[in-house]
Amino acid sequence: MPKLSPRDIKSKIAGIKNTMRITNAMKVVSAAKLRKAQEAIFKARPYSDKLYEIMAHLFAHIDTYSHPLFRRRDLKTVDLVVISADRGLAGAFNANLFKKVDNYLKSCQNQNVNLHLIGKKANQYYSKRKYNIISSYQDVFKKEINFDIVKELSAKLMLRYKEEETDLIVLFNNEMLTKATYAPKERRFLPIREEDINIQERPLDHNTVYNIEGNETDILDGIINIYMNYQLYRAMLESNAAEHFARMVAMDNATRNASDLIKKWTLIFNKARQESITAELIDIVTAAEAMD
Repeated sequence: MPKLSPRDIKSKIAGIKNTMRITNAMKVVSAAKLRKAQEAIFKARPYSDKLYEIMAHLFAHIDTYSHPLFRRRDLKTVDLVVISADRGLAGAFNANLFKKVDNYLKSCQNQNVNLHLIGKKANQYYSKRKYNIISSYQDVFKKEINFDIVKELSAKLMLRYKEEETDLIVLFNNEMLTKATYAPKERRFLPIREEDINIQERPLDHNTVYNIEGNETDILDGIINIYMNYQLYRAMLESNAAEHFARMVAMDNATRNASDLIKKWTLIFNKARQESITAELIDIVTAAEAMD
């Protein structure tokens, strides 16, 4: 590498400063979006608590095997729903998710596997591999989560399971564990299992009697549709919040690294400038001595 002049080093420092301004701005934007995403999750909690309670009561009071979405079958075909980000610059957010999905795929050597992809990054990653992609959705997280996409995909998945085109549907997404950590999660989407529905607030009252007005099957289908839509929507909410957190942390690290680089190159600049001044002084002294 050729030795840089003080002017070249100064130009390099200016470039790093510009990059630091960009990464710092992206960190601030991601922090604001993270707060908004966390508020959306918090606002949905009362609804989710009641929905889980209703589903738990259904398991306690009805014959669940009478409905096709509760029936378990031998595993011949497996559908995976992968929720990734539309953009990069989020550290290992997408890479860790794909690693978890790939590990699961290795266990499906004896089953046919179909993929339903949400997010540009998942589409870019799995379109290069030899998997059957049935659904692909992009630009889902632009402003707010598009609930029409949630309903469309949820209806497609439920129909595939009812018509026995698949025997298991598994959902993969990143999820916030605490305010400062996130991790990729694997969750069974269909068939619906009682162990997937837990009520932590209070125990169920098994003496509750439901009086159903109207067609029982239609009402049951309606409740299950709402529950499945929410399961997918909740996973997308969690993924959205985790993405903004990951990008905020990645941009914060990039800003810190840029600051360290500026300090390093400033020292190099000062040293180069001192060397240049020393060389000029030597030339002046040498010229003066020659004139004498």
